[in-house]
Amino acid sequence: MSVLIRNGLVINATGSHAADVLIEGEHIAALVTPGFEVQADEVIDAAGKYVIPGGIDVHTHMEMPFGGTQSADTFETGTTAAAWGGTTTIVDFAVQPKGSSLLSTLDKWHSKADGNCAIDYGFHMIISDVNDASLKEMESCIAAGVNSFKMFMAYPGVFYATDGEILRAMQKARETGATIMMHAENGIAIDQLVAQALANGLGDPVQHGLTRPPELEGEATSRAIQLAKVTGSPLYIVHLSAAQALDAVTAARDTGQNVFAETCPQYLYLSLEDLARPGFEGAKYVASPPLRPKEHQSSLWRGLRTNDLSVVSTDHCPFCFKDQKQLGLGDFSKIPNGMPGVEHRVDLLHQGVVKGEITRERWVEIASTTPARMFGMYPRKGVIAPGADADVVIYDPAATQTISAETHHMAVDYSAYEGFDVTGKVDTVFSRGRKVIADGAYHGSTGHGRFVSRDLNQYLV
Repeated sequence: MSVLIRNGLVINATGSHAADVLIEGEHIAALVTPGFEVQADEVIDAAGKYVIPGGIDVHTHMEMPFGGTQSADTFETGTTAAAWGGTTTIVDFAVQPKGSSLLSTLDKWHSKADGNCAIDYGFHMIISDVNDASLKEMESCIAAGVNSFKMFMAYPGVFYATDGEILRAMQKARETGATIMMHAENGIAIDQLVAQALANGLGDPVQHGLTRPPELEGEATSRAIQLAKVTGSPLYIVHLSAAQALDAVTAARDTGQNVFAETCPQYLYLSLEDLARPGFEGAKYVASPPLRPKEHQSSLWRGLRTNDLSVVSTDHCPFCFKDQKQLGLGDFSKIPNGMPGVEHRVDLLHQGVVKGEITRERWVEIASTTPARMFGMYPRKGVIAPGADADVVIYDPAATQTISAETHHMAVDYSAYEGFDVTGKVDTVFSRGRKVIADGAYHGSTGHGRFVSRDLNQYLV
């Protein structure tokens, strides 16, 4: 099957130009000068629309166990929702329970995802148990196409790693070329603040934000950077939310250190005020790191412009308000941490273009191209170019829509962006040449998505 997309504006990270895009089978076959006659089985007129590489969300948590429950989206529902929003690849996190092996964890996550995804997918590995065996298994994970390993300076007793354990994992990453991903919050200090708040009868959702102050994200980020400097390990800070953490990343990058960071739409658009909504409504916005005061948002947008923030991912980890978030009624520390978002990332980032925060090319870069390069999928993915996978989105920049739980496709009973009016909307989505979204309908199928075995970070110096 061949498809010719005509009259669109092709936008890559490196520039924009008018071109027709020819898809043959699963790949992009050619970019054709407009007006040049090309035969195809199907011709789509994209006049007035953008043609961009499919979005790549490198931070999702489908079917993730947390706090006695698990995230509401399965790999089937979550990847279907992602496709609706113009994302054609996710990288999810396999979570190693303490006492288990990395390879058995990887097998378990393959059993969840294989045959169930609507779009392509890969895995990172969460290391919860650092020992000689797990460090050795990092090499086997890399051979299996999983070469990024997440660690936590938060959640003592669950995922928390000591500085010594982090140092050992970073030494192995330096040896192998892997990238260490870090949840950077000072969990030991945070636990004390949480206990003090609860002892004083303060159990409302806003306390989640007040007991995880931005200074403790900044401190942990700085500490992780220094450990990475000592070991020579690449470091990727996940879901950066605070200006203090960004300052530390910026300073490290200015010295040429291999330090990278992502932020998320919730930190660009939502704030501590949402955690403080009346009653228990703030529970919908509980995630870690927490939403920050609004003044942090301008710093994050600036970081996206300067490339000190290189990627925008969602940290998609949805828990239903009813039954799941309400587990923490009266005790904010028991509210499952996470928010839905995989369906709306591309649209929300386009609002940055509309508002003049970023260019169209930067929109594509942070939503698709840099994630592909950072996590070893480029040029298979992240670019409209001959030979690349035909992960192609036709995007209407003039369409308008209102985000709502009534119309989204994620398996969660609320939207963190309920009532947001946005300009721009996905029109058509191809995943490896297959049309999965068109004419306001889903045309994909469960099991179409394939596992992506990834190469090493392409930005390492």
